[in-house]
Amino acid sequence: MGTVIYVYGKLPAQDIRRAERFYKEKLGLIPFAEANDHLFYDVQGVRFVIFPSSGAPSGTHDQLGLVVEDLRVEVASLRSKGVLFETFAGLTGEDGIMDRGSFKTAWFRDSEGNLISLAQNPPSLTTAPQVAGTTGV
Repeated sequence: MGTVIYVYGKLPAQDIRRAERFYKEKLGLIPFAEANDHLFYDVQGVRFVIFPSSGAPSGTHDQLGLVVEDLRVEVASLRSKGVLFETFAGLTGEDGIMDRGSFKTAWFRDSEGNLISLAQNPPSLTTAPQVAGTTGV
C-alpha cells in the first residue's frame, strides 16, 4: 500500500433522507456537501460520510464515536429529542451510562441502526500514544 493521505469514517443508510433528518434534528449536524446521495459531514475537522446501502449495519459495535465535554448533559439533551440510549448488562447503569470515574460513555442508535457512542474523557484520545518514528498527533 502506498502513502495514505486521508482517513474518514463511513456509515450505511437504507434511507439517506431519514438519516439526514436524524443527524440534523437530533445531533445538530448538517452535511457540508452531498454528491450521488452521499452526505459529507465535518465535526471539528474529522469527516465522515453517510452513504446509501441496501445492507443493514450489525449494530454490535460502535461505528462512530463523539467526544463531548459533559456526557450527562448531552445524554439528557438527546433524550429530550427522543433519542433512546442502550443499556448493556454489567457495563452501563440503568441510566445507560458507563461510569469509570472521569471516563464516561453512553451508546445510542441512529435512524439506520448504526451504534454511536458519546464519550467524556476517553483515555485513548486525551493522551495520544507516541509511535517510534512519529511526532505524535
